[in-house]
Amino acid sequence: MKFPYGLSDFGTLIQAGYWYQDRTDRIPLLEERGRQLIFLRPRRFGKSLLLSLLEHYYDLNRAGDFAALFGGLRIGRDPTPLHNQFFVMKWDFSLVKAQGEVHEIEAALHRHLNDRMTNFVADYADYWTRPIAICQDNAVSSLESLLAAIRATPHRLYLLIDEYDNFANEVLMAGQGQGHYESLLYGEGLLKTIFKAVKAAAGGLGLERVFITGVSPIVMSDMTSGYNVGENIYLDAPFNDLCGFTEAETATVLTGMAAAGVTWSPVEALETMRTFYNGYRFSEDAAEGLYNPTLSLYFLKTLTREGRYPRQLLDENLAMDRNKLAYIARLPQGEDLLVAALSGDDQVVIPELARRFGVEDMLRAVKDQPFMASLLYYFGVMTLADRGVLGKLALKVPNLVARALYVERLRDLWLPGYEERETVQRVAETLYLRGDLAPLCDFIETRYFRVLSNRDYRWTNELLVKFAFLTLLFDDRIYMAVSELETDRGYADLALIVRPDMRRYAALDLLLEFKYLGLKDLGLTGEQVRTQSRESLAALPAVAAKLDEAAEQARVYGAALRRRHGLTDLRACAVVALGVERLVWRALTEPGRPAPAP
Repeated sequence: MKFPYGLSDFGTLIQAGYWYQDRTDRIPLLEERGRQLIFLRPRRFGKSLLLSLLEHYYDLNRAGDFAALFGGLRIGRDPTPLHNQFFVMKWDFSLVKAQGEVHEIEAALHRHLNDRMTNFVADYADYWTRPIAICQDNAVSSLESLLAAIRATPHRLYLLIDEYDNFANEVLMAGQGQGHYESLLYGEGLLKTIFKAVKAAAGGLGLERVFITGVSPIVMSDMTSGYNVGENIYLDAPFNDLCGFTEAETATVLTGMAAAGVTWSPVEALETMRTFYNGYRFSEDAAEGLYNPTLSLYFLKTLTREGRYPRQLLDENLAMDRNKLAYIARLPQGEDLLVAALSGDDQVVIPELARRFGVEDMLRAVKDQPFMASLLYYFGVMTLADRGVLGKLALKVPNLVARALYVERLRDLWLPGYEERETVQRVAETLYLRGDLAPLCDFIETRYFRVLSNRDYRWTNELLVKFAFLTLLFDDRIYMAVSELETDRGYADLALIVRPDMRRYAALDLLLEFKYLGLKDLGLTGEQVRTQSRESLAALPAVAAKLDEAAEQARVYGAALRRRHGLTDLRACAVVALGVERLVWRALTEPGRPAPAP
């Protein structure tokens, strides 16, 4: 199989024999849904390929290629009457330079639209019966001339707009001045004027259909008066998997690849992809989560070409998503939201997703949790989970790749120094290779507890100690490091399961169960706890009881993990935090069988 990683041209994909997950059965649904549609998905989620599919399906000039392009697909067996009936023009706002002075940005926007219209006129040259004037400094005037020529033909225009919110994203992520954006979209700004022209054109002036894609609804309230006819379909259940792959589809591909004879296991490959790439849910009524298509194709292409998993399971083309978490973390209470999302204990709960907001809101409005959580949803680093108490909407981190971004952001905030990071790597590797917790616990006691306890969080018991270990041990190059990993009997606090492709190295599978005892519960002062040995602390009745409780949970969860992953040497530890002063632990050679501490 040839996998089209990074390829967004539908014609090339089909004609060159690349693998394609057929979504053409949604074309009739899209036609029925409306004539001016807005579809949002996170970056690199297949939106550009979707637009290319629509372009090839509706384009007048590609009528002769219909059988070659669509004959083997579902729509080819039962096409709609509208196939190959339109002039098709595509605008891509990501290609418009959004830096510089306002007049420079406006000039770049005029150039992009005029270039697209110039190419459009040339592509359909045989259809024109009246002249078309391209006005270099006024793309709106060019569009009016073009529409007049279109009305003189028996056909109409289908307009595709990709990354309509690019300017807003530049404002947020690149720190562009608010005045630039306001000049483009507010009042009689150029961008707003363009959308007003699109709205007018759809009122019988030659524009029949519009399909708009973007990442977030940031621009929607700003352009309402200019373009208030678009219908949002991004939360509709029939289009939940319009972009992205289901688990069944992913499993079918892996099984087909393995049939040719491979050294890797399709079952293990699916488990890895599920852990790292699955979990996106864009409609409350959707029955299952989706696999990120770009990351999945990245994985599958590497697996086909090199016979192994990618060493870095986060494609660096998606590293820009780190900037979005950094933006949220800078907002008041933004860091708290990242902690809440990553904790795994309580999902982030909001009344509803924010559906429409503008850059004015982004820059000046109060950033409450519903606002910030909605942004994280649109950015693709949170996803829909379920409805909770009083019908509120629960959000969660979708998968391990997204979780890695959260851990990186918090680790950067809490351990900014190079020397500290070098120390963390060294003590973590001691645990990975030898199962020795002492160096890591020493670091947490002497340095990391001080950092975390000074943060303005409402830490609850085990949460603080769990976050200390999670942020220090997370290493997706080696592990599937999962907090609150579900087993058949409950949730393990922190399981570090070696990736199947990394088992040739010496890393150990690890399971950590955490408990917490406040100093008041012990009847000791901080000074008394700090001066006692770990052995004497572990012998205290309250501490021993907590160690027993954690050990029993490790026994149950460890057995489930052994069965699930076929583990033969799972190292389990029961860890008890005594306030934010000390850590004691009990190492288990097997779940339930204590081993002497080193």
